[in-house]
Amino acid sequence: MENQVLKIKKEDAVLIGIDFQERLMPAMKNKEELELAAVKLIKGCRILGVPVIMTQQYTKGLGATIPSIASALTDPLSEDIPAAEFVPIEKTSFSAMGEPSFVERLEKLGKKSVIIAGIEAHVCVQQTVIDLLEKGYHVFIANDCIASRSNNDKKYSQRRMGDTGAIGTTCESILFELLRGAKEPGFKQISALVK
Repeated sequence: MENQVLKIKKEDAVLIGIDFQERLMPAMKNKEELELAAVKLIKGCRILGVPVIMTQQYTKGLGATIPSIASALTDPLSEDIPAAEFVPIEKTSFSAMGEPSFVERLEKLGKKSVIIAGIEAHVCVQQTVIDLLEKGYHVFIANDCIASRSNNDKKYSQRRMGDTGAIGTTCESILFELLRGAKEPGFKQISALVK
């Protein structure tokens, strides 16, 4: 399926964070860089008013969302961006699209451009991306915000997702694309965030 949208517009965007969980994160390659980039992406999306949906795969077995990600979702970021509630969507299907409550929350937002971050790249991320593309969503993958236990698995999943129609990019590129210009609201906060 061809991804027709070349630019992400904040009015039509949603960030999906997949399974940044306590028992999964320690096994990821480059986990420190992954965590830092994911926190920046989440905070940046909140600054710019882009909604965020988070999933947790079988929480009982894999634990809750890691504290740094949960804080990025809930802590007040400024006077204009107060503390927020974080309600992850519990799933057992590898693809988030296999979980009816996820599909319902996504459809309710009415956004067609989906930014993806999460783990593992070659399992839950890849299956979610392919299912989103099949449903006509435009998918942008923050490559520095996805990981697998093996770099090989990540590399081939990135290739497969790209071949399927997803657009690969980075956290910082996404944030500045959503921002559009230096005179836009949120520019100072985003600039400070990415330093």
